[in-house]
Amino acid sequence: MTIQDKIGALRNEMSNEGIDAFIVYSADPHMSEYLPDEWLEREWISGFTGSAGFVVFTKDKAGLWTDSRYFVQAPTELKGSGIDLMKDGEDGTPHYIDWIIENIPAGGKVGVNALATAHNNWKSLQDKFAENDIQLVDQPLLKNIWKDRSEAGKIAPIFIHPTELAGKSVEDKLAEIREEMKKSKATHHIITALDDVAWTVNLRGADVDYNPVFLGYILVSDSTATLYVDENKIDDKVRQHLSNAKVSVKAYEAFFDDLKSMKDETILVSATSNQSIFDAIEKDNKVVEKATPGNLMKAIKNEAELEGFRKVMVRDGVAMVNFLYWLKHEGCKQNLSEYEVGLKLREFRAKGENFVGESFGSIIGYQGNGAIVHYSASEEGAKTVKDEGSILLDSGGQYKEGTTDITRVLVLGDVTEEFKQNCTLVLQGMIDLSMVQFPKGTRGVQLDAIARMPLWLNSKDYGHGTGHGVGSFMNVHEGPQNIRKDMNDQPLIPGMVLSNEPGFYVENKYGIRHENLVAVKEVEKTDFGTFYNFETLTICPFFKDSIVPEMLTQPQKNWLNDYHAFCEEKLAPHLEGKVKEWFLEVVKPI
Repeated sequence: MTIQDKIGALRNEMSNEGIDAFIVYSADPHMSEYLPDEWLEREWISGFTGSAGFVVFTKDKAGLWTDSRYFVQAPTELKGSGIDLMKDGEDGTPHYIDWIIENIPAGGKVGVNALATAHNNWKSLQDKFAENDIQLVDQPLLKNIWKDRSEAGKIAPIFIHPTELAGKSVEDKLAEIREEMKKSKATHHIITALDDVAWTVNLRGADVDYNPVFLGYILVSDSTATLYVDENKIDDKVRQHLSNAKVSVKAYEAFFDDLKSMKDETILVSATSNQSIFDAIEKDNKVVEKATPGNLMKAIKNEAELEGFRKVMVRDGVAMVNFLYWLKHEGCKQNLSEYEVGLKLREFRAKGENFVGESFGSIIGYQGNGAIVHYSASEEGAKTVKDEGSILLDSGGQYKEGTTDITRVLVLGDVTEEFKQNCTLVLQGMIDLSMVQFPKGTRGVQLDAIARMPLWLNSKDYGHGTGHGVGSFMNVHEGPQNIRKDMNDQPLIPGMVLSNEPGFYVENKYGIRHENLVAVKEVEKTDFGTFYNFETLTICPFFKDSIVPEMLTQPQKNWLNDYHAFCEEKLAPHLEGKVKEWFLEVVKPI
């Protein structure tokens, strides 16, 4: 089926069911960012492959709402579909709820798939539609037209993440979760997000590309815990691991039946869980809508997890330096495509001990493609990388001890002075954020401007966030912490790991982004409070041929020289021959 065929079939279903508008979110029943193949509903119906965005269909109109990361990519993927791009956050772009109200009749009906709709989102829709005499209904229409959809998904084995790497046993984690349940007077707690599920039971899987998680739910009471999962994915070792932690196992499909059988309980569940869960429990139980306690616990890395990050950063740094040398001196002369360069980068990483896979699809953006913030080079149509201009390389690895995410800009030939100046402005922002010291209670939104200030002073900016949380051999994007313009009330806490990645983009010319991972750590306590700063975890140099050293302040130069000395100390013993000679030149002080 073509995209037009799929949309036509959907509109037929809408007509048959009396639906005036239908919303397709990018979500699965666990509200995941990266989705199992069988839940790529928005991609299937629209052709848009970005990680963020949703599409709304009426009887004769359609719109895709996505953020600035995809303003360049989306028009290409939507071409010929009849779906209009709605640039979320831009002046003049209507909120999608207002757009729906404007484009369907009073007394109309809007359909969604409740399994793929978060409860807090459902409530927002329901309340706003009710004001306009519009009904919201659970109507999963795509299941009738997506004929070759795989409902079972792939059977990927689940494996144990050992306590020495996790830093905390399953029993201890459940005990801490139950303490939080007591504070809310909850008799039961439902855990739905896949990374929270995997973290709680110290297990990992491969049901989702790049994220070492598996499809499952957990139901916790004051004395029991049940993991709902496809039991074909569990071997005897995993079953014994769970039994030792007093966690029972039931079929994934039994989850909703068990919810519906609960009565007169007080159930703690996140408002970001899917609406079908609330439909199952709200009538006969008291519901406490509160953030999943384990989510914040997971974000605050213990010392074993932080040490895991430090170890894998050496491995990842060695892989990156070897790759960058190859690309600059050999690869750019071999007429390889961006896609092939990405495969080569994976080869370099795969040589590292305990490498499991990539932490996300590598962004290999040559010249103008670097300006597409979340660019994904396909095997067909990718640009040929040559020994001219620049290339943006955003990639990461999943290792058993930790997760990496790094972006570097590499000059392959002649670049303009304007490019170097902009590259320096971005590097200044990254360095300034790396050097910041801040009091306990500081939120990421309060630090975001520090990374943007060099660009702002030159009337420039970037559209994406400056930093996201990063998991420990877990999802490369995790919350609740971040560093961005949007308001987020979560303070930064020692142990949290985040990215530091300001950028700048000139459409059809080049993209610039410098990214390291950092960990929040306590510095000192004074009469004025407790103060934190960032420990830089990523170990890979920046390149003098892409910057204007004279633009750097002396503190910025000092930071860069100290960072390069750190890179030399950690990586030089693992490098050889011409690669090492080149590396030692790169890390010389400026």
